[in-house]
Amino acid sequence: MNITAESVRQLRERTGAGMMECKRALVETGGDLDAAAEWLRKSGLAKADKKAARIAAEGTVAIERSGLDAALVEVNCETDFVARSDEFQEFARDVASVALAQNPASLEALMVQQQGRATLEERRRVLIAKIGENISVRRFARVSAPGVLGTYLHGGRIGALVALRGGDEDLARDLAMHVAATNPAYIDAAQVPSAVLEKERSILAEQTRAEKKPAEIVAKMVEGRLRKYLAEITLLGQPFVKDPDVSVEKLLKKSAATVVQFARYEVGAGIEKKQDDFVGEVMAQVKAST
Repeated sequence: MNITAESVRQLRERTGAGMMECKRALVETGGDLDAAAEWLRKSGLAKADKKAARIAAEGTVAIERSGLDAALVEVNCETDFVARSDEFQEFARDVASVALAQNPASLEALMVQQQGRATLEERRRVLIAKIGENISVRRFARVSAPGVLGTYLHGGRIGALVALRGGDEDLARDLAMHVAATNPAYIDAAQVPSAVLEKERSILAEQTRAEKKPAEIVAKMVEGRLRKYLAEITLLGQPFVKDPDVSVEKLLKKSAATVVQFARYEVGAGIEKKQDDFVGEVMAQVKAST
């Protein structure tokens, strides 16, 4: 049957699939655009499933903001080349926009949200079929500020949100930049779980006992080192990156501000990346050629 170039163009715009895939889909469905789009999605599902086991440790973080609300997402792919592509970046921004607008309760709930003619999950799978890499939406965070909201995005690789009660926009942005740079685990010592404290105290006690000091001295040394550890992992305990002589806690007190919530994502953090053995590959090729 005769498939027009206009039909192929419309289907490409609608699905993002390649020209030949669109033409084949139209042939398979008798030129019906709706049926062809569904056919491509089903085809994309099969292709996406085959690529799902491949490690996707590259990607981008995206931030979308509206007033005092913002969403931060991490979307992964396999190569930096794809991560920098316009289509991938647009998809990441769309995921952040939907997360901001719909405020879903979970990642699963986010991916079934409609965006245009398809759900985010359907768009993800079509993008996999088109680009040829495993693509995954790894995580998202949505932050609402009672007073001031700070956002910071560093090269598409690290993103941070900070919600304040009190303070101003400059302080909020500076703190978002600080969070991006230092990666604190908690706001303050009160947020640190007791299990984390006890484990660290046990480790420090074991280390200090090896120094063979009196028991009362050991106890004081452990608590001192524990305070230092808490200062390192808590936002308020850290020295402010723009003025290391001032702690974040003192900076906040000076501005009569309080950190209510923060979020920070770094692309690929915690994902075990495949280490390429280039020497081994070359030697294998040499052996094969001989």
